[in-house]
Amino acid sequence: MLAADFARLADEAAAVAGVADWLHIDVMDGHFVPNLTIGLPVVSALLKHAALPLDCHLMIADPDRWAPEYAAAGARNVTIHAEAAAAPVRTLRMIRSAGARAGLAVNPGTPIEPYADLLGELDMLLVMTVEPGFGGQGFLDLVLPKVRRAREMVARHGGEIWLQVDGGVTQETIGRCAEAGADVFVAGTAVFGAQDPAAAVERLKAAAEVAAGGQSGAPSG
Repeated sequence: MLAADFARLADEAAAVAGVADWLHIDVMDGHFVPNLTIGLPVVSALLKHAALPLDCHLMIADPDRWAPEYAAAGARNVTIHAEAAAAPVRTLRMIRSAGARAGLAVNPGTPIEPYADLLGELDMLLVMTVEPGFGGQGFLDLVLPKVRRAREMVARHGGEIWLQVDGGVTQETIGRCAEAGADVFVAGTAVFGAQDPAAAVERLKAAAEVAAGGQSGAPSG
């Protein structure tokens, strides 16, 4: 939703309600990343109107403090950044205890392997494919080997853990992400920058399914 019209969030959410699986909400506090977006009051308001579950991605300096509150408010998924969390195990467990699925995100320059022991606490692992903070950035192909290693790590662990990518996901890049092993895709500008957001989601989903052999999830806005 970072690329959506913030003055019309409910309408923008409705535009993709029939095709996207989730609404991806980028929460930025101007400290962890150099941008300021929306917070808990707006998320709580959107929850009253959105037909799709909310996937809240917290790019904030104190996720340990705030993440459980997003879960308690009704977000379906709450993802915190490994680089920002002081007590990730406790926070991930609190997210789950509040009724949401727990996710852990890593920036492009952050190795994935040190977090293998946390997989049992996760429902989703998010590999950033741009530097977090701003929409519309170009996809970083250099992250694809890490996506592959993350898929291998998840496969060794077993269980049901989604592998999400976020940043620069377009009709041209989503196939490479799916081939590398991602099964959840965040597309912002490619969706809300299109004349028909719902049709854009359908095209992205089709491209991902072709690349993954028919085994892929739909993008979230």
